[in-house]
Order: sequence, then C-alpha cells, then structure tokens
Amino acid sequence: MEHQDPMFEEETPADQAKLWIQENLRIIVSVFIVAAIALGIYSYSQRTQTDQVDGENLFLDTNGSKTEDTTTGLTDTTPSSVTNGVKTEIATTPDLSRETEASFVEQAVSGNGTTHLARRALAHYLEKNPDSSLTAEHKVYIEDYLRKNINHSGAVTTKTSIEFSKTLIRQAIDSSKTLNDKQLQNLKKYSARVNAYR
Repeated sequence: MEHQDPMFEEETPADQAKLWIQENLRIIVSVFIVAAIALGIYSYSQRTQTDQVDGENLFLDTNGSKTEDTTTGLTDTTPSSVTNGVKTEIATTPDLSRETEASFVEQAVSGNGTTHLARRALAHYLEKNPDSSLTAEHKVYIEDYLRKNINHSGAVTTKTSIEFSKTLIRQAIDSSKTLNDKQLQNLKKYSARVNAYR
C-alpha cells in the first residue's frame, strides 16, 4: 500500500471555500457592515418621506423661514370632503365643533394638536364663506397662521377647546394672499403631505 503525503492531498471544494473565507474575512465583514448601514439609511429615508405633515408640521412664517410645530403627534382621523378640487377635513360630531356669532370653537380629540384644530376651523369657515382662490399651499399657511395667533399655551388634550375668531381666520386668509411665488412653492412640499389637501 502506498502512503500519500498529506501535502499532496487534493482539497475538496468545502476546504477551498473555508480557506477563501478565512483569507477574505475582513472584506466580507466590511461588505456586510456597509450593506447594513446602507439599508438603515434607505429605511430611514423611506420612513421620513412617508411621514405626514400632521406629525411634524413645518411651515413658512411670514418672512419665509421655516418653523416647526411639535404639538401634534398622531394622524388626524377627521373625515374630509372635497371642495374646489381640494380635500378639506370636516368634523362630523357636533360636540367637536361649535360656531358662535364671532368664532368657531374646536374641541380636540386624541392625537389632535393646534394645527388640527386650526385646520378644522378653517374648513368650517370656508364651508360658510367659500373662496375658490385658495390653494392647498394657502390653506397650509392659514392653519399655521391660526395656530400661532391663538390664545392657547400648553399641551392639547381631549379636554382642550380652542376658539378661532372669524376675524382672525379672515386675517389669515388675507395674509395668505400676500405670499409670493417663492413662498408658495416652498409650501408645496408641505401641502403635498397633508391628507386633507391631496
């Protein structure tokens, strides 16, 4: 019987693969790390693109700079209707909205912030006083104007009612009509994310 020298034994494919992995372990680990980071970045960017403005309300103030409303956190579940090709939210429960001679009083529900309430007040105002010249961008500006100019401080809870005077709403509408094209163009990226204005 011949005795073979272990140096000349043929390597099996499994042995070759094991040897290749050992020699290239650093490269393999690096590729996995880069892939994991890329996947994480992609996942994060997809998540932030699909977030609704309702959760992060960013708008222009009158001088064109961005402001942020972090008082809202959940998506508004208020029903909506379409007027002049623009979808607007309308509260269907009479307890949530009350009209007086001089104002609209909006009652918060779970997940509402001041922007949600301003949006409902605007929708109710426009129901009674239609204005076909208002675009979705104008409406985003108006609701932001309203939330900044109301007498309310602190958190919004289900016990919160906010009064929006009809005069203030009219001022907000008039102010929105003074926006220049650059400001309106900037608001497009926000209005596109508001379900009520799609």
